[in-house]
Amino acid sequence: MTAKPGREAAFYLAPAFLLALGVVLVPLVFIVITSVWSPATGFSLEAYRGLAESPLFRRSLLTTFEISAMGAALSMLLGYPVALHLSRLAPRARAFCMILVLVPFWTSILVKSYAFTVILGKQGIINSVLSWIAGSEVYVPMLLNRVGVMVGMTNYLVPFVVFPLLASLLAIDKSIYHAVEILGAKPPTVFWKVTLPLSMPGVTSALLSTFVMSTGFFVIPALLGGRKDVMLANLVDFYTRETLDWNTAAAIGVILLGIVTLIAGTAMQFQRSRGLARGT
Repeated sequence: MTAKPGREAAFYLAPAFLLALGVVLVPLVFIVITSVWSPATGFSLEAYRGLAESPLFRRSLLTTFEISAMGAALSMLLGYPVALHLSRLAPRARAFCMILVLVPFWTSILVKSYAFTVILGKQGIINSVLSWIAGSEVYVPMLLNRVGVMVGMTNYLVPFVVFPLLASLLAIDKSIYHAVEILGAKPPTVFWKVTLPLSMPGVTSALLSTFVMSTGFFVIPALLGGRKDVMLANLVDFYTRETLDWNTAAAIGVILLGIVTLIAGTAMQFQRSRGLARGT
């Protein structure tokens, strides 16, 4: 007798599941325990109470939401035209251009952040070219501020916008475009009335994924941002390396995980509700 398909699949998936359990769940449990327990005081919620009263934490939390929302929005503005252009190419040309979209992944985010310091700095390439064109020294502040953070984040996030959008755009039935063109619709009308509404699943997925990823960014705001661009991940680094307050650092990690889980769960439930509504 042969094994049932479910048992056979479980047999093959068991090693990967156990590995994921050890890599993800065990450290997560350790962080949760660290946030509420220490050898000196035992069980205590003092770390969470301290964060609730900390102006630094509240400011960093607000900054994290601001930077994440701005990064997701700018990545969408840059990625949507790219995805729309790719959807209109022939399959072979599209495959080649998709490789170009993946180029940012070929370099470490740390190396790219240092490269942007050379490009955006006071004596960087952009300011040097502007000074040469103007015939005098020109300095446009693009580093150690929000501009530098947005440049670094969009460079990393745009591919995560392009691919889900491309999938949604390619799924649109081409006969719909032929129908609206026969009815005399102009290209702007086709985009606003047909393309954009039908690609909203990809837009929602891209915005959600980029926002969630942005909340945990550390290297980019640390190297390209200023004192006003401290995110929660940078705050965790501060408490672990500067003040050696592991309880507070763990509490920040738990709070950040809870926020991300809440946002992702709400978005998934909203998408599911829309799907059910369309089905009915």
